[in-house]
Amino acid sequence: MNLTDYRDITALLQRHGFRFSKSMGQNFLTAAWVPQQITAESGITPADGALEIGPGVGCLTVELAKTAGRVTAIELDERLRDVLDETLADFDNVSVVFADALKADLPVICAETLGERPWKVCANLPYNVTTPLITAFLEAGCFESVTVMIQKEVAQRLCAAPGTGEYGAFSVLVQWYAEPKLLFDVPPHCFVPQPKVTSAVVRMDRRAAPPASVDDEKFFFRTVRAAFAQRRKTLSNALRSAFSELDRAAIESAMEETGLPPAVRGETLSIAQFAALSNALLRKFDK
Repeated sequence: MNLTDYRDITALLQRHGFRFSKSMGQNFLTAAWVPQQITAESGITPADGALEIGPGVGCLTVELAKTAGRVTAIELDERLRDVLDETLADFDNVSVVFADALKADLPVICAETLGERPWKVCANLPYNVTTPLITAFLEAGCFESVTVMIQKEVAQRLCAAPGTGEYGAFSVLVQWYAEPKLLFDVPPHCFVPQPKVTSAVVRMDRRAAPPASVDDEKFFFRTVRAAFAQRRKTLSNALRSAFSELDRAAIESAMEETGLPPAVRGETLSIAQFAALSNALLRKFDK
């Protein structure tokens, strides 16, 4: 059976009475080169454990099983249980866990199924949960790398540089924890059903340490979110809206200490500048 052949996929799904669910963002791959290239670009080796979210019929899972020491695939849709039992029957190094990845304790699942080998994420993520899943992977701090296929627009955002239209709070979060790299595009005709947008594969390698020093990481991210919450406002006004506990003078003083001009906008700040601003603002609370 060819898991990227439209006719084989259709026959497989019909045999098990499966119908696609729009609410789950289900789009299955029908181009063999895509799962092969994703697996190759992920850098996964036989020494690694691979975590996949949303295996679908298992076309990427099979490629990962050929390469990784062990594979754990987390699937939300119980209707795919019999499908995956059939398509993964030849592999004894794959565990399929039926759970909601957004609610599951990913480190615990990986510890139980992948063991002590290094863990790497490799997945074709459902479009409707891309941002919270990537956030969960990075905040967990236990994955050496995250290689995912996502909407191209989102991929561009997480790789964006300061001063660009795509740069935002999500860009800062991703680049705080990892070094992202946009690898290649995947056109709509490579899926069934075809999505209305182009996809892209991006790899995020976990940083050994954050790119800047902050006194309070939670407060740092609060500062970042505040800066981007109202993009049309200057940074000073955006911060005043978010930090009602501080008066205008305290906020302007923190910006001055950081070397930021009064009319600057948040989308122009680098991660290092956000870190310095966060530390300066936090000191104002201590006074």
